[in-house]
Amino acid sequence: MQEFAEALRAWRDRLSPQAVGLPPGPRRRAAGLRREELAGLAGVSVEYLVRLEQGRARNPSPPLLGALARALRLTDEERDHLFRVAGAAPPSPEVVPQHIGPGVQRMLDRLGDVPMGVFSAAWDLLWWNPLWAALTGDPSPDRGLDRNIAWRHFMNAPSAMDFDHAHAQEFSDDLAADLREALGRYPADTALEDLVARLRAGSPDFERRWRRAHVARHRSSTKTATTTPAGPITIDCDVLTAPGTDLRIVMYTVEPDSEDASKLDLLRVSGTQALTSPSTS
Repeated sequence: MQEFAEALRAWRDRLSPQAVGLPPGPRRRAAGLRREELAGLAGVSVEYLVRLEQGRARNPSPPLLGALARALRLTDEERDHLFRVAGAAPPSPEVVPQHIGPGVQRMLDRLGDVPMGVFSAAWDLLWWNPLWAALTGDPSPDRGLDRNIAWRHFMNAPSAMDFDHAHAQEFSDDLAADLREALGRYPADTALEDLVARLRAGSPDFERRWRRAHVARHRSSTKTATTTPAGPITIDCDVLTAPGTDLRIVMYTVEPDSEDASKLDLLRVSGTQALTSPSTS
């Protein structure tokens, strides 16, 4: 694990806090990220990151390696090297990609004034910006299937989003069709196969839509964020695909100069903090 530890430290040292949207902060002795900053970005404890960088942690899991690669903004080649020196097989091209390359990440950074989330072809949430968390609720505590939008939708998990009937039917159809298309492209992905099998067994609605054998991709919809600190906000949702990747970039926008735009502006300022009315006393 010595090569793994050295690579991890070197890549952390070369990444500035500004490059990942963090303030530089006072009394910084080096230009790179602090351990606590990388740990926060990757969703691991500082103590575990210290063990990794000291070569004392053995057999880090592929999901953890993927999270580190995304947080460090590694290229595909660097990500594969990180996996190999950790003793893990690099992600196969036959499974759903979950890596966000540095070029895509720079594009996301430049579009940071709108709520955005990045999903895999299996609809696993991989990345989001602060405004996404303020609008939909912070997904940081979620793990496993709780970060999969298809699972949450068809298994009736609590949602901060509300559709009218027509858009709800369209969204459900598109999700099922999109998963069918993904399964056709990645037949060796056992996690995707398991997701579909569990949805078919656990959701009669998904099973009914799956049996239609409809193949498509979800592109756009209109919905209302019902639980924001600024009140309900009606948004347009568009799904983009970055060239050369199979990532879904989900962007939420509102009608300019509308009441919803004013609420979203308020949310940009307040973030996830609850808003209260001024006292009248």
